[in-house]
Amino acid sequence: MCFRAKKQPKAAIVPENFVKKAARDAKILKALVEARKVRKTEHASKRAVALKNAEKYAKEYAAADLKLVNDKRAAKKTGSFFVEGEAKIAFVIRIRGINKLSPKQKKIMQLLRLRQIHNGVFVKLNKATWNMIRMVEPFITYGFPSRATVSKLIYKRGHGKVNRARLPLSDNAIIAGELGAHGINCVEDLIHEINNCGPKFKQANNFLWPFKLNTPVGGLGGKKRHQFGQGYGATGNREEHINSLVGKMI
Repeated sequence: MCFRAKKQPKAAIVPENFVKKAARDAKILKALVEARKVRKTEHASKRAVALKNAEKYAKEYAAADLKLVNDKRAAKKTGSFFVEGEAKIAFVIRIRGINKLSPKQKKIMQLLRLRQIHNGVFVKLNKATWNMIRMVEPFITYGFPSRATVSKLIYKRGHGKVNRARLPLSDNAIIAGELGAHGINCVEDLIHEINNCGPKFKQANNFLWPFKLNTPVGGLGGKKRHQFGQGYGATGNREEHINSLVGKMI
């Protein structure tokens, strides 16, 4: 009795293009994993730097507040008056439309980037900007924002200009990508630069898209054609009272 040997199955032939594709996919996957590790490490280091900067700014703000209190107490103790320094920045809000707007006033509104009602912008105060503000005073209200107001505006209503697009400041990477060359890499850096009117204020302010605010709760509290300083108007200089108005419009 004889047995016939079983035929061994032939080895499957893999096409060469399949082999090349598998090698290419493996190479891409390896590069992707390595890139993710590098990006994760960089992100952790950037977060650590941002946290360190936030702590530094908090100490700086606390020291400035303490100095102000001590100066006021020292002045009161000696029977004199303490006068705070002049404001460096103003927050300007457009509250009227285009009716009776002259070509020169229209151009100033464009330069201030106040193209819509209830748009708000930060303005560095100097002789030129004061003249511009006075020219369009019947159409705007403005004042000197506190540090808390600057922070609330940027955190709650802040949008950045990236490739002519309006993007919410939901990630520090957006700020670092546009302002990293100027030493501004996170939201706290941006707030510090705006609030202190630092050397890179122009770049930081141009990066911020004009704030789109709501209609204030309870209205503006006066007639739009009269000055706020008259006691029954809405336009013009509100000084520190701009903070309460912004709080109603955020």
